[in-house]
Amino acid sequence: MQIRILKRENFNKFVKNLVENGPVAGVKEKDGKYFFDLLSSPEELIFDYDVTVLPPKKYVMPQKETLLKFKINKKVEIEPVIDSPTLTILGIHPYDLKAINQLDRLFEENNPDGNYLKRRRAITFLAFTPKRASKWAFWNSMDATYVSEGFDLLFTDIDNGIAVEIGTQRGEDLLNKYAKSDNATLEDAEALEKKRRGLSVMCLNERRINVPVSKLSALLENSKTSEVWEKKSEKCYSCGSCNIVCPTCYCFDVREELDLSLKSGSRFRVWDGCLLEDFAKIGSGENFREEPKKRYMHRFSRKWEYLEKKLKEPACVGCGRCSSVCLPDIADPVKIFNILKEEK
Repeated sequence: MQIRILKRENFNKFVKNLVENGPVAGVKEKDGKYFFDLLSSPEELIFDYDVTVLPPKKYVMPQKETLLKFKINKKVEIEPVIDSPTLTILGIHPYDLKAINQLDRLFEENNPDGNYLKRRRAITFLAFTPKRASKWAFWNSMDATYVSEGFDLLFTDIDNGIAVEIGTQRGEDLLNKYAKSDNATLEDAEALEKKRRGLSVMCLNERRINVPVSKLSALLENSKTSEVWEKKSEKCYSCGSCNIVCPTCYCFDVREELDLSLKSGSRFRVWDGCLLEDFAKIGSGENFREEPKKRYMHRFSRKWEYLEKKLKEPACVGCGRCSSVCLPDIADPVKIFNILKEEK
């Protein structure tokens, strides 16, 4: 992979040129919380954040997305809608990019989702190596400290400036257009590798799953009768917060609404979550996971067993968002897996 070096003043010019020729989404700060939003000036951009409240998944899979519009005349007229605005996302961390890489594979398989794929291809991803981790992060346990694909450019702050790994031709063209860069020296490459190695210890020691990531699926399979599921699920509010903030959750509900005229309307999809009480409810009123325990266990089985078989890796990147928003403190995978490990 080609590596270039940007002097800090050139990096600042690069960001300025990007924002002025937007649209560009980057990380902003408000009341101590970080979130992705459109930038109106380079000064709004925060690079040393730990984690955002919502993942950048919201740009490839919006919370609400219109799929088609229809008119009811003598015959029904249907107009498919695929909204794919051009966008650059600046400052995405590797763990969130790994999550989007997983979504790409899931939405491409079998019956490819045209809405998702067209939107995804219209977005340029400019990633940034984390400078710090949140107190909930455990991406070191989930092999999510680094990604080798999915980004157009990946920036890492090193002593000599900003190292830039070029992932695509689109990224290289953007770099050449908006910044002056130099070839990386052997010392630069060594500094970059040293910075990468340091990521593995950035998460707090207590935020480590004491089981190799390749063994988590088997641990779950052999722990179905553990009392931990009953004890933890008794406290679950079924609020779905863990689903909403998760970068790899992709379940959605499809709905339709009519205008007041009753002559036109739209079909759209919205985020849904398996912890919500009505998620597994069907038209007859039957609910296949009515008890909180079943929904609670399902979320873990879904990410570390079912999707692990499809993706050849767990559908968790260790961002820690689920743990940070769970009021009864039962969503934390680190605590659950370490308890199961001790039981075994």
